[in-house]
Amino acid sequence: MRVCIVGASGKLGQYMVQHALDRGYEVVGMCREQSVGKLDAFKGRITVIPGATNDREVIERAVAGCDGVLVVLVPRGVHGYSTGTAQAVLDYAPAGARLVFSCGWHITLDGKDVYSWKLKALVNIAGPLAKLARFADLDDQVEACRRVFASDTRWTVVRGSDLKEGESQGLPVWSRHVGDPILESNITRRVDFALFMVEALENDELVREAPAIGGRRTPSALMHAASE
Repeated sequence: MRVCIVGASGKLGQYMVQHALDRGYEVVGMCREQSVGKLDAFKGRITVIPGATNDREVIERAVAGCDGVLVVLVPRGVHGYSTGTAQAVLDYAPAGARLVFSCGWHITLDGKDVYSWKLKALVNIAGPLAKLARFADLDDQVEACRRVFASDTRWTVVRGSDLKEGESQGLPVWSRHVGDPILESNITRRVDFALFMVEALENDELVREAPAIGGRRTPSALMHAASE
């Protein structure tokens, strides 16, 4: 399988590169030119294509011939960065390719998610402040995902909980809705978020799903497992 990772130089992206290589995939990593050095650990094992991850021409070149595309949707700045990235991938990925996008729990597919007051505060207070400072725009990520949901591609949108570093706890658990008891602990190891993204490439049960994920060994996941 040939896989393109859009946003390969970030923490999540680098973990995805390693997971993909571990599976024997051919990897194309796309990242900003100033971040290429962050991928030196993979030199000689992946193809690196430098460029802004919302540059349509660069994305067209990066995804050519790929069976899957893993996309880190980053709401950077206030100029539609995430939306530009998502739309370019939707437009240029080969027909039938598996497209897997990452985002946060604040994204909803069917409006049935139940959010904690902390997450509501983050979105309703911190979100506008970040936009005012021209640092990030959560609405941009919402629009990007809206376009993905409306497309006729073989997409999956993986919605991540709070993240932390640490050794892998295994493939995260998931639910269709934030607020379900299994996700109550609201924490996932970043390496495992990346694992779920890569595993989704070959899991057809996740096509056109927006799984909300959480760590496999969190208290809420263990309690759920014990009750089954």
